[in-house]
Order: sequence, then C-alpha cells, then structure tokens
Amino acid sequence: MQDIKITIIDREGKTHIVDAPTDMNMNLMEVIRSYELAPEGTIGVCGGMAMCASCQCYVQSDHELPEMSYDEDLMLAEAFHVKDNSRLGCQIHIHSELDGLKVELAPES
Repeated sequence: MQDIKITIIDREGKTHIVDAPTDMNMNLMEVIRSYELAPEGTIGVCGGMAMCASCQCYVQSDHELPEMSYDEDLMLAEAFHVKDNSRLGCQIHIHSELDGLKVELAPES
C-alpha cells in the first residue's frame, strides 16, 4: 500500500499537502491530528464517534465519498458553520481512491 496526498486548509487559511497512509485504517480527523494542523483539544474531541462535529470540514474536491451515516447527518444538523459540502473528518476513512482529496477545516464553534 502507498500513501496518498491530501490537501488540508487549516483554520488560519494555510494550505498543507500531507501524506496519508492507506494501510493503517485511519480517518481524516486522525490524519489532521497527526500533523497537528489544529490546536490540541480542538479537533476530534469525541474521539471519532461522530458526536461533536469538532472535525467538520468542507470537501472541496470532487471525490466520491461514502453516503453520510445517520449519526453524521444528525450531528451536522446541530453543528455551526455547516455548508452543503460539510462532512465529519472522523467519518472519512483513508483509502487509495481519496488521493488528491482537498478539504478545508470548518471554523471552531
């Protein structure tokens, strides 16, 4: 398995192109945390259970993502700064088809 490239725009507007492993069963929120692209305690607060929306991001590329789960949809319905392209990073699992994915972190609530 190879790493893929993901472009992440942090909350200050800075663009980061990072390598994300496809063989570690990681999700996007974990990749963001591993590169420390958001201050500690401001992303993944619930541990990736789709219960806090702290990892909300805006998907800017045209990648086909899995349909939103009921829990993700419910959480985004209650979150702030939601847009049509909002997704929870903890619900986007890293795999080879996501090479080139581009996301922007939503503002902190």
